[in-house]
Amino acid sequence: MNTTHFAFSFQPVLLNASDDFNDSVPNNRSGDGFCEQVFIKAEVFLTLGIISLLENILVILAVLKNGNLHSPMYFFLCSLAVADMLVSMSNALETVMIAILSSGYLIIDDRFIQHMDNVFDSMICISLVASICNLLVIAIDRYITIFYALRYHSIMTVKKALTLIVLIWVACIICGIMFIAYSESKTVIVCLITMFFTMLLLMASLYVHMFLFARLHVKRIAALPVEGVPPQRTCMKGAVTITILLGVFIVCWAPFFLHLILIISCPMNPYCICYTAHFNTYLVLIMCNSVIDPLIYAFRSLEMRKTFKEIVCCCYDMSVG
Repeated sequence: MNTTHFAFSFQPVLLNASDDFNDSVPNNRSGDGFCEQVFIKAEVFLTLGIISLLENILVILAVLKNGNLHSPMYFFLCSLAVADMLVSMSNALETVMIAILSSGYLIIDDRFIQHMDNVFDSMICISLVASICNLLVIAIDRYITIFYALRYHSIMTVKKALTLIVLIWVACIICGIMFIAYSESKTVIVCLITMFFTMLLLMASLYVHMFLFARLHVKRIAALPVEGVPPQRTCMKGAVTITILLGVFIVCWAPFFLHLILIISCPMNPYCICYTAHFNTYLVLIMCNSVIDPLIYAFRSLEMRKTFKEIVCCCYDMSVG
């Protein structure tokens, strides 16, 4: 498998794992020996995958259980939670598969291993596109809430929100299929990088406009002669929460995208090779994003936090009883 395809693999290439994995560990220097390849234990990926799975299932259950959370924004957060689960579980499953193949417990035909590798790679492609699209839709939802507050419930209904979620996932699945079909082409990476930065630019524009409006709104309220008029914080609190989510997403995914850019632009440069040697570290960061997101929901939303406690206590009582 070429370096373009390897850019999406969560671990050393599955196709060669059963034959070359043990040989590659002692000689863990990347490229021409300029710097060492970073290896991270499978237990780390597996642990993060399990934690992410449990946390994001808790998010989905909380939204389904609490009627107060049956609103477009929280349904979009559920969709984002599914994307987080997908990226973590695909990483964890691929880690387990590599460990099984490298230990010799399971011998599989190389063609079948190639198919599995394509599936895992398409899963991360799907989850990436889904995360970006959900963050963009949430930003648009918050934008409508702030600038069209009186018409919000007619513009963004629950039915429209669910339709948008379905369309997002259909588009993501198509992207995953296209990735498998053109996995050997650099065009796939270029498209992902372009989409990533385009979406970020759109979201940044929306949030800058929102916060400028909020600043102006606060100044107008402060200038009013009537005392005791509280600023309208509810909508802006939601916008701040989503901004935090976006910031964490950028921090966790940016090293991975820089990795993709370097693979295209300078694959033979020693410094680029040294950066790409830390690929597994960037994968851990991606999985950390899936673990951090539910914690942000709990920290920023009292309703979510309360529902989390109810579900956890209910599960504990059932296990004890």
